[in-house]
Amino acid sequence: MGDVRLTVFARSDVGRVRTNNEDTFLISDLESGARLDAPVIDVDVGDRGILLAVSDGMGGHAAGEVASSLVGESLRKSLSDPAADHSSLQRLLDSAVHRANADVHAAARTAGRSGMGATLTAVLVHDTDAFVAEVGDSRGYLLRAGRFRQITKDQSYVQMLVDAGVLTPQQANNAQNKNVILQAMGAKQDVQVSIGRLRLRRGDRLLLCSDGLSNGVTDPELGALLGDAELATVCDRMIDLANERGGEDNLTAIVVLVEGDVLPLPSAEEPVTQTLEVLQEFKGPRS
Repeated sequence: MGDVRLTVFARSDVGRVRTNNEDTFLISDLESGARLDAPVIDVDVGDRGILLAVSDGMGGHAAGEVASSLVGESLRKSLSDPAADHSSLQRLLDSAVHRANADVHAAARTAGRSGMGATLTAVLVHDTDAFVAEVGDSRGYLLRAGRFRQITKDQSYVQMLVDAGVLTPQQANNAQNKNVILQAMGAKQDVQVSIGRLRLRRGDRLLLCSDGLSNGVTDPELGALLGDAELATVCDRMIDLANERGGEDNLTAIVVLVEGDVLPLPSAEEPVTQTLEVLQEFKGPRS
């Protein structure tokens, strides 16, 4: 390993309306367990991998900030633990997310933090794969050879209506209740973790973001910005555009360029779906 290299840019912004930023992002080298500081990071993917995560907190009186920060820290500690079993990355990631959920759920018993929770979209880059875990509606996107697509699926009420054929995707974009999510980290004792495995290709660009960004900037606009040659400015331009349109929510983006001679070049004949495997799927809310 060590033949895959990531260039990472990240930014989080409070927006134009909120007074607190309840979003958190995390970038960590799991070999050392260290957090890596944005706004720009160049890092080789070591034997234990690189963790990237976005979490959008919820709950009054700064409880959302506590929840999203706790999600990231719990995940980092679990995945960088020297005793962690890396023989099955799916099982390892699932276990780490469940541990983070339990940590937030326990912390929510503290006075003033009742009802706090957070979304989570995390990517564990290991060797030539990216394992994507999701709870809630923070999103992951992939730009490959000019083709842009969402690689997560919103765990939301509106997405459930789209799946049932009640709404079209276009109608869902304008639905008033599109921010209602079906589960969150810490809201209950248990959580369903959606996990997928993406086989990486040379030149892949990834975007992880909170819903403040994906609600304020359209997918075609995000794809066009992510494809810009000046990758260092992409996070700023995405967030600035959302703020120009009102900045009604907190805004967070992580942008990743994946490079390395060990990776195959993308092929026009290879659909993204052939390289994206669903390992665990969200089955809907439990009673």
